[in-house]
Amino acid sequence: MLRKMVVGLLLSLVAAPPAVARAAATKPNILIAIADDWSYPHAGAYGCPFVKTPAFDRVAREGVLFQNCFAPNPKCSPSRASMLTGMQSFQLEEACNHHGAFPAKFKVYPDLLEAAGYHVGHTGKGWGPGSWKLGGFTRNPCGPAYQKRRVDKPPKGVADTDYAANFQDFLAARKSADQPFCFWYGAREPHRPYDRGAGRRSGKKLEDVDVPPFLPDNEIVRSDMLDYSLEVENFDAHLGRILDALEKAGQLDNTIVIATADNGMPFPRAKANLYDSGARLPLAIRWGAKISPGRTVTDFVTFADVAPTLLAAAGLDAHAQMTGRSFLDVLTSKESGRVDPSRDHAVIIEERHDLGRPRNVGYPTRALRTDDFLYICQFEPDRWPASDPPDYRQIDDSPTKTLVLDLKAKGDEKFWDMSMGKRPAEELYDVRSDPHCMKNLTADPAHAATKARLWKELETYLTQQRDPRMLGHGDVFDRYDYIEGESPVPASRGAR
Repeated sequence: MLRKMVVGLLLSLVAAPPAVARAAATKPNILIAIADDWSYPHAGAYGCPFVKTPAFDRVAREGVLFQNCFAPNPKCSPSRASMLTGMQSFQLEEACNHHGAFPAKFKVYPDLLEAAGYHVGHTGKGWGPGSWKLGGFTRNPCGPAYQKRRVDKPPKGVADTDYAANFQDFLAARKSADQPFCFWYGAREPHRPYDRGAGRRSGKKLEDVDVPPFLPDNEIVRSDMLDYSLEVENFDAHLGRILDALEKAGQLDNTIVIATADNGMPFPRAKANLYDSGARLPLAIRWGAKISPGRTVTDFVTFADVAPTLLAAAGLDAHAQMTGRSFLDVLTSKESGRVDPSRDHAVIIEERHDLGRPRNVGYPTRALRTDDFLYICQFEPDRWPASDPPDYRQIDDSPTKTLVLDLKAKGDEKFWDMSMGKRPAEELYDVRSDPHCMKNLTADPAHAATKARLWKELETYLTQQRDPRMLGHGDVFDRYDYIEGESPVPASRGAR
């Protein structure tokens, strides 16, 4: 009986029309759409009133929306390196730092997929800033660049790269219409600088902005956030055009579409910080009939989990170096809420992001984020978290940053202290009642047991994963060169 069933199945495949036979063997296409400096929850799918994101919302509506996606290291190049390698940031040597080299000994999923027959490429911002050449790569780790198409007279502050048109060039360059592809759409938006006042001039209203309590709530900040929202919408518009191109080509439903960002918004106490404003990210994923539509899940995922997930979806084993965990089971489940009970936390870290301290040292921190709490350990609390005054280089220049410094000069240090002042060795926040992390609970005896438990969990994990900070040689991160273009800035050079 079994033999007859097998023979019958083989005959049915042989007799099947060519399109059906191809579909049976088709590997999924992959599209990563990653914005530059975009915070959760600034998308329509999350209920944000001042940012319009119809393309992202479509991906969420026709796929799954994640509530707990975190950058493992909330700055551009280290965050992207974790996504590409499937590894924890502290395991990536120079690539753990912002503006570092990217050692080619760390395998990246685009190369692994290319070896399996995929057509790979990227447009806009791939991995960076830093140097993949000095690390030994022969091309950007995201794949060959497709950058020729340009937008005529783009809005001020917006890149002139026609991301969607470059994607169409990439599609046309496949060896055949059946070749699976893996594409990285890396927008340069909403990275600063912005066209000041452009949000208001576009018709957006100041009263629609939800200003977080760690920033002054006034016209300057509200207008700055509207300018930010306009650039998020530019990212989303190109995503919409890419989705339309996929649909027209008949490839949309066999494409895993991942829409997200590398780190939080470029405002004080957001980008480059371990609070939710800096490390918690929008994430929506669509994959045709493979994903039950309209689901919202609360499972914790980080960028280290992306590479093993994509390889599993393509029928490939994760590389032995990868320490992230595939969440393919979460994607293909029909459940909402917490699908995998073990996905109940995220580990977030920081080493050196930008220059601005003596000897160019970093600001080493480690954090554990759960459903209820955010625990942060600062290993060098005597250092300035946003780099040294007066420049605080780790915070992008902006009207909001200038306002915070102006307020301090006038004697109002409240917002300066939250964004730029030195921090205690430990921080603990009840994120359910205090989502913006305004009240540090470490000195509260009622939370002493919670603090001790979270530190023990974090310490155990970091030790098992061989974090240099746990093994007694964490200062190695301060000795790695900072790369500007292709020129190393020696670690011994003083702050500038």
